[in-house]
Order: sequence, then structure tokens, then C-alpha cells
Amino acid sequence: MESPVISTVDRSLRWWSALRLALVLLWLVAAVAAWWTTPREQSYERAHADAAAGRVTAFQWGDHWNSTDAGRWFETPGLRQSSSQRGSYFAWKTSDGRWCWTDTTTFTQVEASIDDDGYSGPGAAGIARQLRAAGIEQRGGILPQGASITAGITFLLAVVILGVVIAGPPPRRGTRWFWFWLIYLTPLGLGLLFWLVREHPWARSAPHAAPSGSGERRDRGALGFAIGLVLAILHIAVVSILHRALGDWWVPRPGV
Repeated sequence: MESPVISTVDRSLRWWSALRLALVLLWLVAAVAAWWTTPREQSYERAHADAAAGRVTAFQWGDHWNSTDAGRWFETPGLRQSSSQRGSYFAWKTSDGRWCWTDTTTFTQVEASIDDDGYSGPGAAGIARQLRAAGIEQRGGILPQGASITAGITFLLAVVILGVVIAGPPPRRGTRWFWFWLIYLTPLGLGLLFWLVREHPWARSAPHAAPSGSGERRDRGALGFAIGLVLAILHIAVVSILHRALGDWWVPRPGV
């Protein structure tokens, strides 16, 4: 006859194992969505053609990318306008949920018009005329900092993980501060995956962390801060190298 205690423990382990798998799947969905929606640079001719054909479902004008808008996980730089004239950057969204952008000063041929002096140049004015001709000039707005599904999943993961790290049972291999800094500072949420692999949270009814002076050493907050900072710096360098090697399609970097 099966012991009620063993049966309860088995059900608990299955439930927590499913939750760990769900967290990994949510992270994967957010990562793919962020990669898909990150603005990629396209040619002026592509922007002109999409505007003329009415394939633009949303768009924004700007003149620089603000890297401070990019968050720790999946957010991308925001497109900002610092002058009164619209452009010279034009970012637009297509029906498949993707964002593209182009520098409207890099065109081969465009018709100029004195009626469009509210734009930064003839290239921007040419796209604006196509938007008006297609009847979609009202679709302008602010470029979202990533897809809404990405923002929602990122917020959910942050709340769940930090809630467990801060208020849950004491971790066994690192202190709460170690995991807090590592999860917060490590780019792309990779600290979350490392935490799931190294700590195996909720895997079993494991004893709490060893008390102070027991001889079992745990990683401290300063180490987590240092590792997270180093990984963040390495991430910038690696992404830059991959962007140059693989191109904007595989490793998009708006404004670079």
C-alpha cells in the first residue's frame, strides 16, 4: 500500500518540475519574440515600396536610437526624435509583426517637394507622400520597446523568480544576494537559466541552506555582482562580433 506521505511528495515534485519547465518555455518564447520583433535595417527602396503598397501597419519617425531604453533582458533601443522635423530615420511594422527601419538619407532617387518641408529631407518626404497616398498616415506612433508578449513574459518571469529568490526557501549553493545580482545583471535572462540548473529549485524537499559556521560555503552577493557585470560586458562584445559576422538578420542591432 502506497504511503500517503510518499504520494504527496511525488505529486509535489511533479508539480514543481512542471513549473520549472514552464519557466524555461516562457523564457524561450520571450527570446524568440524579441528576436523576431527587433527592428532590422532595410533599404530605402524597401521602405518606399512597403509604404506605397500599404504594407505598413504602424510607423515612427526619429533621428537617433536611444540605447538607454534597452533593458536587462529583451528590450531594444528606442527610436527618438530630437528635432522639430520628422526623420531622418523611418521605422515601420509589417503585418507579420516584424519591425524594420531605414535611414531616409540613403536613397538613389526621390522626388522632392516644397510641400513636405516638415521632414528632414527629400527621402523622408518621399516616404511620407507614399503613406498619405496609401491612406495610412494616421498609423504613426511610438515604436514599442519589444512585443507586448515579450514585455508581459519578462515581467512575469521577473516577479516569479525574484519572488522565489527573495521570499522563498534559502538557496543552497548561493546566497539570496548572489542570485539576485546574477539574475538582474546577466543579459537576456540567462541568469534565470543558470539558477534553474544550478539550484534545482523545488526539485525535492531539500534541507535549507547550511547554517553559518557549518563549513558549507555558499557564493556571496559580491561574486554574483562581479559575474553579472563581466557577463554584461562580454555580451556587448560578443553581440558586436556576431553582428559583424552574421549580419543584421541574425543579430539585429538598431542604429549600428
